[in-house]
Amino acid sequence: MLKPEDFAYLRQLLKDRSGLALSEDKGYLITTRLRPIIEDHGLKDLSGLVAQMRSHRGGEIIDQVVDAMTTNESLFFRDSKPFEALISMMLPKLCAARGHGRPIRIWCAAASTGQEPYSIAIMLEENAARFAGHPIEILGTDLSRAALGRAQMGEYTAFEVGRGMPQHYLDRYFQATGHKHYVIAPKIRSRVCFQPRNLLEPFDGLGPFDIVFCRNVLIYFDRPTKANVLERIAQTMPADGYLVLGGPETTLGLTAMFARHPDWRNVYVRTAASSGPLAMDRICA
Repeated sequence: MLKPEDFAYLRQLLKDRSGLALSEDKGYLITTRLRPIIEDHGLKDLSGLVAQMRSHRGGEIIDQVVDAMTTNESLFFRDSKPFEALISMMLPKLCAARGHGRPIRIWCAAASTGQEPYSIAIMLEENAARFAGHPIEILGTDLSRAALGRAQMGEYTAFEVGRGMPQHYLDRYFQATGHKHYVIAPKIRSRVCFQPRNLLEPFDGLGPFDIVFCRNVLIYFDRPTKANVLERIAQTMPADGYLVLGGPETTLGLTAMFARHPDWRNVYVRTAASSGPLAMDRICA
């Protein structure tokens, strides 16, 4: 049984560490998702886990708890419209505005195990001739180091590639292994860099980004946290940048720095210039 004091502790820790705002009726999620950690550490129950977390030796377990509680599900080509908008509208406009030679930079701000940035990389490879002469960089970040470790490997199960991956892309850009896994082609993997980043922390060393995908993560934050994250994302973008959110997400009532694109659902445009010049940093060290 989840004791009220244990739930209060876990709820506050998750809010502070990841922005995850658990309502009072979500205690079952804690019980379900943390059970494997309790068993792995040979603990009796959730109270024992909380006691370990509170101890001076609890740092590693805290990381495991945060990782288990934050949602890492991702699909290849999840909701096709943002990828269509990327190729048919966002990149052509940015390429025309930037001219040849200047990198266009894309940030996947909740990259999880890599399906979203690799989907973007595949679309870029498919349209390589169209955007020739315009270097395009992709950065994927996530709170979970375990998820990013999988992303960097670029290896997925048959179930994972079966969720959204068109068969012709699977044939073209993946190599099947002997244990029914698929490894993404080196030319796609090399297009993406990954870094561990917490959206609650300063974005020092990041940016500028012409396009930011931040999909299906704001829904887990409370309103003040959503507004704060959006404002700081805006500060990493030039005045003509694009923000892509998930289906149920919006900037309405949270910030005036983005406006909904008139033609593309879940695409937002910057409405105000940054307060100062944006420094150009390399995505990959």
